[in-house]
Amino acid sequence: MEAYEKLLEKAYNDVKVVEKGSERFEIPRVEGHVTGNSTFITNFGQIVSYLRRDANHLAKFLQKELAVYGKVIGNRLMLKTKLNSEKVNEKIERYAKEFVICSVCGKPDTEVVSEKGVKLKHCLACGAKSPVKYHL
Repeated sequence: MEAYEKLLEKAYNDVKVVEKGSERFEIPRVEGHVTGNSTFITNFGQIVSYLRRDANHLAKFLQKELAVYGKVIGNRLMLKTKLNSEKVNEKIERYAKEFVICSVCGKPDTEVVSEKGVKLKHCLACGAKSPVKYHL
């Protein structure tokens, strides 16, 4: 029993504790320009890649939230209205909270799965499954 306790103590000393202070998940800010009555998000591909979600899914979410027509063109998103980047950033953060960040552990290591017709956010870090409340 004494050997076990020494091994356990050694294991606790060797384990690295994760610090909670620093935020490792920071979504890239929207970059783009307005041309005529259209807003082009030029780093849309980078944002989608960082979130690890389908470009069309995020585009559909933004179109619904901003009540505007949009289209994915290559690695860019075109929205048929004039928008400031702060409003778009706010909607992307809402998307991340709903579809990407785990509601139990707060980590972005998730995937959206469908079980018996219900969309669930499955966390690959802690194993939690929580229903996605927002439907597209």
